[in-house]
Amino acid sequence: MTPAQETALNNPVTPAWVRRPANLATAVTAELVERIVRGVHPSGTSLPPEPVLCETFSVSRTVVREAVKILQEKGLVQVRQGAGTMVTQPSSWDMLDELVLAATIAEDDSLAILDDLVVTRRVLESDMANVAARLADADTIDRLRALVDRMDELVDDHVTYHEHDRAFHDTVMQASGNRIARGVVRALESQVINTARYMGRTERSLCVASNKGHRRIYERIAAHDQDGAAEAMFTHITEAWLVRRSGSGKPVRLQR
Repeated sequence: MTPAQETALNNPVTPAWVRRPANLATAVTAELVERIVRGVHPSGTSLPPEPVLCETFSVSRTVVREAVKILQEKGLVQVRQGAGTMVTQPSSWDMLDELVLAATIAEDDSLAILDDLVVTRRVLESDMANVAARLADADTIDRLRALVDRMDELVDDHVTYHEHDRAFHDTVMQASGNRIARGVVRALESQVINTARYMGRTERSLCVASNKGHRRIYERIAAHDQDGAAEAMFTHITEAWLVRRSGSGKPVRLQR
């Protein structure tokens, strides 16, 4: 063992990433994200200076600087020399980020952001259904059929039904082989899957209607009908969302 190695062994140094107050920075970041989305700190204005933020959250300058760095990574602020930390326009925000998306959905009474989420999901899943109809092997088709048949039996248990619903869609996405599109859809859905605003109504008749859409998708994939599978997925996602959001009384702006 070299002298340097012996010194390091006898005098261990705590790595910087352990010393950094990550939990505090994360908590401050979450609060600032909500404040920015709510408009407490409007786009085009500066965040309060460091000393004010330190006093507001009872944290050190190190924590504040780490939180601002994270906000910058999320696209919510831009640090400008001599001008402070400026809040950016919503068009610059990372809408795939968990905190940003959750705060935006919570603040959006019109459900417009959920409409956009559904449109995005519809485009990606329709394309994946098209490819899945070309690539699906016998095992995939058997799994889709088994899921559809099982969901027919679960229409009185909406919680278990929706677990199988998600498994059905994920099977189609996996069959397409498009890992990026699947990752985007899963990331978006993970933020809203347990929210009442996205899930909407859940009664038996809606589960029955929803599974008719699943069966149509399965049939088109089993027939290797690419255009038919894409159209069936497009129609299913559109109709399911319109029904789920129908109790909100908010205008719909889904695009074709």
